[in-house]
Amino acid sequence: MDDRSTEIERSEFVSEPRLITEPGRAARVAAVAEPVLAGLGFRLVRVRISGFAGCTVQIMAERPDGTMTIEDCEAVSRALSPVFDVADLIEGSYRLEISSPGIDRPLVRRSDFDRYAGHVAQVEMQAPIEGRRRFRGELNGTDGEYARIRCDAASDTLLRIDDMMEAKLVLTDALISEALRKSKQNQSKETTNGDR
Repeated sequence: MDDRSTEIERSEFVSEPRLITEPGRAARVAAVAEPVLAGLGFRLVRVRISGFAGCTVQIMAERPDGTMTIEDCEAVSRALSPVFDVADLIEGSYRLEISSPGIDRPLVRRSDFDRYAGHVAQVEMQAPIEGRRRFRGELNGTDGEYARIRCDAASDTLLRIDDMMEAKLVLTDALISEALRKSKQNQSKETTNGDR
């Protein structure tokens, strides 16, 4: 793959919008963080602000391949800290925490629902659908603006992604096995690239 193709793919990866976003103060932090992350080749997954044991601002981000190393977290922290200080989004002192989405990651973009098809997800809707707000089942990709989730053996339920309050993968043996396999592949690539 040539450099131009790689740059186009990276640009598409970074520019895909999050459809499930946070409200209020976290949304303001996200608006400031997203362009900084994009400039570094990462994309924002989620922002959480908690007041437990002092104020913590948690930023989840990832690379195009879904990874986030400790070195990546350090680079993002160094880039975001001065920007947040100037923007003055958080009153008082706070702790900035940068992390990967983790194995049981949030699903926030249309591509997340396609990439993790075959795995179990838990979805909470903003408003009830036929009396239910919570759905749990196997992801079966997307259909336009909807995620397909098989909650029972009969058929898929279509859930509009824009109407979701939260969606995340459920930790299962299959998900753990896939994460371990990908980790080994990435380590193998790093070893091969390091031997050049």
